[in-house]
Amino acid sequence: MNKDQTKGRIEEVKGKVKEVAGKVMGNKELEQKGKFQGIKGQVQAGLGDLKEEIKKAV
Repeated sequence: MNKDQTKGRIEEVKGKVKEVAGKVMGNKELEQKGKFQGIKGQVQAGLGDLKEEIKKAV
């Protein structure tokens, strides 16, 4: 597992926590920030996954 995979997964979790907290508190702004952070984490983790696949292929 590389840094991008690890950081991406962490960002996904943090984003989900913010999203749920925003829903519970009725704070749409926090909910949207959480969704964005989660998507950003997914992209970063996906990049890390791609890097690992490339390493395995070479």
